[in-house]
Amino acid sequence: MTGSADVSTVAEQVAATGLTHVWLLPEHAVDSFAADLGGTRLLTEDERARMDRLLTAPLRRRFLARRLLCRYALSDGTGRALDHWRFRAGPHGRPEAEPDDDGMRFSLSHTEGLIVCAVTQGRVCGADVERLPATCETTDYVSRYFAADERAELAALTPAGRIARGSELWVLKEAYLKALGTGLHRSLDGFSFAAQPAGRAGRITVNDPERHERPGDGWSFELLRPGPEHILAIAVEGTHSGALQRTDLSGT
Repeated sequence: MTGSADVSTVAEQVAATGLTHVWLLPEHAVDSFAADLGGTRLLTEDERARMDRLLTAPLRRRFLARRLLCRYALSDGTGRALDHWRFRAGPHGRPEAEPDDDGMRFSLSHTEGLIVCAVTQGRVCGADVERLPATCETTDYVSRYFAADERAELAALTPAGRIARGSELWVLKEAYLKALGTGLHRSLDGFSFAAQPAGRAGRITVNDPERHERPGDGWSFELLRPGPEHILAIAVEGTHSGALQRTDLSGT
């Protein structure tokens, strides 16, 4: 994975298939995953200093997991060595690969119990994972910041349905904003996701007047449930998302 592959060939194959590769690292597997990759050996001095400033062991473990997981995922997609990768912060703090000569884009997300990395080639992407179950109280609180049509959709549902749909909307919104590179610097009520037909799974679409995105334009979205305790959304630039490949690292 890390040295013998033809780098341009691997990256070109990823681009040609339109592949979105989603890597899932359960928190219980972080220590063995990190040990296999050499622990903090791959981190830069700045990354080590940032990790050391974190106050608790779980925070330091998740920081290390994110930094190692994105290196692992990017190397798998390009054939480059794990120690090739360095990262810069985007305008709103999003980490981006440097140098960007392979055109690889990635998005990291974590919550209690799970770390996620989505990787694409030549297209921006965003990932957000949240822990389940949510509650009526948290759903009602968060939904106050949603668009009017989303609030109306939630209000018409049963309490259980409101919790489920509220969780979907939250991760979709976070994933989309991370793909745009703004994160929560942008208001959640400035765009909305169309309600799905009752009892049917349809294509997920966003309506974003600020970017002149209409339902069906510009983006592909996926909702995944890696297990009973988590929900995950992936946002990818382009209306044809291609294949979605998932790799679980729980056996690492």
